[in-house]
Amino acid sequence: MTTPTPDTLSPASNSPVRTAWTRVPSAGGDFDACLALPPSGHGPGLLLLQEIFGVNTHIRAVAEQYALAGFTVLAPDLFWREAPRVELGYVGADRDRALALMRTLTREQAVQDMTASLALLRTHPACGERVGAIGYCMGGRLAFTAAALCEVDAAVCYYGGGIAGQLDLAERVHCPVQFHHAERDASIPPEAVASVEAAMAAVPAGAQAEFHHYAGAQHGFNCWARSAYHPASAARALGRSLDFLAQLF
Repeated sequence: MTTPTPDTLSPASNSPVRTAWTRVPSAGGDFDACLALPPSGHGPGLLLLQEIFGVNTHIRAVAEQYALAGFTVLAPDLFWREAPRVELGYVGADRDRALALMRTLTREQAVQDMTASLALLRTHPACGERVGAIGYCMGGRLAFTAAALCEVDAAVCYYGGGIAGQLDLAERVHCPVQFHHAERDASIPPEAVASVEAAMAAVPAGAQAEFHHYAGAQHGFNCWARSAYHPASAARALGRSLDFLAQLF
């Protein structure tokens, strides 16, 4: 697959959004990230955190979607240590490999990569003063991590698998957080969602937590390339996410 060369911005087909792969400097090793600039050329920053399937076509399209809404979006390649720029499908051997890659990424590594990505965003001439994070699946969990351990001004977590297992971070959340959960999520049972809600309500940041539930939807409902895609839920979640992230302007 052909991709733009690093640091060279190009229109995505006929879109007014310009995209590029760019290099993120980091003490732990430099890595690539997909950058999408808004039509105006300037907007609040948005750290886009991938699913376990890499910065694939879906994630890059989400980057363009939010850039079109006015954000300067950066989607770091979080699997760069094991499989740089890997793009995987959602079933079979690809899914198995995605799960294996997820297990190799430690919290410490993810925080290091997010911190480096945020530093690049904040110093980019197209980025405004405020920066948020949004993530899907594994990225949803990492958006929650960023709300606690990284300097973000807001975070959006889509069906964040594993958040219930790191509720020790809840008391360290320092910014508003929005959560999206599917009613029929086989990966995140209702009791796990309830534990996240209880943890957020019990800490000072609890008043800043916002939860949305999607009847009939499954894990991955936002992704149009997956069999779980649920257009009505994806549309509602997008509207709510944009309204929530508008506080960054």
